[in-house]
Amino acid sequence: MDKKNALRAGALAAGTTLMMLLMSSPALALTRDDGDDPGTGLSVVETLGLYVLAPLALFAIIAGLVMVLDRSHPDHRVSIPGTKSKAKTKGEVAAKA
Repeated sequence: MDKKNALRAGALAAGTTLMMLLMSSPALALTRDDGDDPGTGLSVVETLGLYVLAPLALFAIIAGLVMVLDRSHPDHRVSIPGTKSKAKTKGEVAAKA
């Protein structure tokens, strides 16, 4: 029964996609609309800078700020299994409480 539903869903998705592709007319992109005033195109360097370098720079800045401004207590951090971590004694736990 599951295979029938999966096949039916796949056929529906494929049919819908095909109909959308057939009904959209790429020829409409050639006609200009009123008020359509496209600017100059971007060069390759501008495109790479805008869509590749700018997001990478933003990611690096945000990650750097998160690491620098991290105020979490070292005892609350999750340790990776297999690494040596300093085990707390009962006296240290009682002293902090």
